Amino acid sequence: MEKAEFSISNPYILGKMIEVLSDPDLGFNKTDMMGDCYEYLLSKMATSGDNGQFRTPRHIIDMMVELAKPTLQDTIIDPAMGTAGFLSESAKYIQENYKAELTKKENNKHFHNEMFTGFDTDTDMLRIGCMNMTLHGVDNPKIDYNNSLGEDYEDKEKYSLILANPPFSGSLDPSTVAKSLNQISGGTKKTELLFLSLFLRLLKIGGRCVSIIPVGVLNNTNDKAYTRLRKTLVEEQKLEGIIFMPGGVFYPYSGVQTGILIFTKTNTGGTDKVWMYNMENDGYSLDQKRDKIESDDIPDIICRWNNLADEANRTKFDKSFLVDKQEIVDNEYVFSFNKYHQTKIEKKEYRPTKEILASINELEKQFKEIMAELQRGE
Repeated sequence: MEKAEFSISNPYILGKMIEVLSDPDLGFNKTDMMGDCYEYLLSKMATSGDNGQFRTPRHIIDMMVELAKPTLQDTIIDPAMGTAGFLSESAKYIQENYKAELTKKENNKHFHNEMFTGFDTDTDMLRIGCMNMTLHGVDNPKIDYNNSLGEDYEDKEKYSLILANPPFSGSLDPSTVAKSLNQISGGTKKTELLFLSLFLRLLKIGGRCVSIIPVGVLNNTNDKAYTRLRKTLVEEQKLEGIIFMPGGVFYPYSGVQTGILIFTKTNTGGTDKVWMYNMENDGYSLDQKRDKIESDDIPDIICRWNNLADEANRTKFDKSFLVDKQEIVDNEYVFSFNKYHQTKIEKKEYRPTKEILASINELEKQFKEIMAELQRGE
């Protein structure tokens, strides 16, 4: 709470505010109601941070947690947590899906003390994230100030699940970055690649990662560091899925186009078929207003991810399909959706040339007749 400010200086006003909020009819004595109100306040934070971070929309977080399916055996980390949205939603998922198991002493202890870890370099975000976890019923999560990319942070192979939306827009001096990350990333300055390298270091063997990444990670061929990292995911780890999101998902903060990368750390390869999905709508208009609309691909994404065997029947003409590893290798590890998607070109039938010329001549004849009539009328 260092440097935290409390702006209500009048004791009478503070007392009246507490008195009103204590009204049992409001329901603020219920943790879920408090959490919902807090989430609403967070949703109104329409500015990006100084370091390029911005709030991940709640429905995107919900989707990613559904894709990851956290369990009570997991140890979950978000090394650039912001308001701790991924951690709090994971806690909510566990509470809803493992209610009976949470009554066991060992599971309950793990849930409250060891399961959730979040780091950030913004003290305001740390306070918000800590409050967010408290309101979602987690007593003692590990929420700390930490430069996850720095030399002083040395954790490795410690976590089983990473859910994250790390900062994209920055670049760092390699001399300030942990040597272990430079070894994985090849000394790049790009924060998105450094964070992916961090994920590979932090995960245990068998650990899963579901992370938002900028589209450059998927298709940049100008910088060898991007290709090198993509090759690592395909050849040394198990790349499982890529979801391509439309550019307006992060309005009003940013119009950057992003995707979601899903992989498992193996260090021995294992990539076979990679599932690709082209999200066209997320249930909200893709403009600054982000109004609710009917078109929403998220339920379809979750359904198809849970039934990947059925995706073998899909074709490259559909909005989702499986891509063989060898095809990705043949395309030099470029993950762009358009590289693999095919479009149907409808063949148009035109009239014979003679008929078209005859029609043109007839129209010219009619035009001349009309012009002649107009001239006679003068």
